[in-house]
Amino acid sequence: MVGPTRPQFVLFGSSVVQMSYNVGGWGAILTDLYARKADVILRGYSGWNSRLALQVLDQVFPKDASVQPTLVIVYFGGNDATNPHPTGKGAHVPLLEYVENMRKIALHLKSLSENIRIIFLSSPPVNEARIREIFGNALDDQARTNEGCRTYSEALVELGQQLDIKVIDLYTAIRQRDDWAKACFIDGIHFSSEGSKIVVKEILKVLKDAEWEPSLYWMSMPSEFPEDSPYYVVGPDDFKYNKTGDGFWVSSVPKRVIPGLGKLEFDVKILKAKQVQDSQRDILRKKHGKCDDSWKKLVENSNKCSPDRALSRLPPMKDGINFAAGKMNA
Repeated sequence: MVGPTRPQFVLFGSSVVQMSYNVGGWGAILTDLYARKADVILRGYSGWNSRLALQVLDQVFPKDASVQPTLVIVYFGGNDATNPHPTGKGAHVPLLEYVENMRKIALHLKSLSENIRIIFLSSPPVNEARIREIFGNALDDQARTNEGCRTYSEALVELGQQLDIKVIDLYTAIRQRDDWAKACFIDGIHFSSEGSKIVVKEILKVLKDAEWEPSLYWMSMPSEFPEDSPYYVVGPDDFKYNKTGDGFWVSSVPKRVIPGLGKLEFDVKILKAKQVQDSQRDILRKKHGKCDDSWKKLVENSNKCSPDRALSRLPPMKDGINFAAGKMNA
């Protein structure tokens, strides 16, 4: 085992989970956000349904494990919701059995620890036209439809209410975007980077709003080992500049600015550097009458700074700036 021990966040599910570590995937984004805070562990199995998940539950989550997960995010349902194959084979699981399988998964996870936190992800919509474009009529006898996804999604949301488990209604969340069918999927089924940003936004919303102690929201969790050191590259006014890029991470900011960072929320709106500069100047001047010189230099030179982690994978903040607890390193 590698130390120090961190909280374990387990992603458990089918191909939507297995492929979440693709470039721009929602699992990759979460891993990036929780660097030095939690270990994000992938347990994704392409093609699986809730029936298969139930068969290996004790192997993936043994009750006698010395360390139990802090958070488990579970996704099954998209394959279950496909139309039944005439032979009785295939991924389809009848709705009532699916609900019962998910109930058993939830109860097993709850039994692992009194402190374990659980989030279920419901079946997202699909782009039926794109699926046919890619796969032709090969899947017609076990088609994946929006009607089926909606039905299974609603059933899981209802189960979550019964069991007092957080459920993210991805069917509704994805469809909030006008061009969801085109923008949110790579093949009509699996999430693109744009779809993944929505998934992350919804997960972080739950983690931020949940009255869990301790909080599992990324900005509330401590980082492993101090993130300030005299051995970091010294930059103007203690700011750590990085190689040329589009964005920047900030931790060494004027102390009066720090309390406001926690109020930022994720959004899909992206502001250009000039808008970011004007926005932050206005905020500081309104609160304090002037803009701290070192902060001003950083904002004005934001196009010369970039994160040591891939900023392009992160959903932008409400004010157009991505903040993290980490230092900016060379």
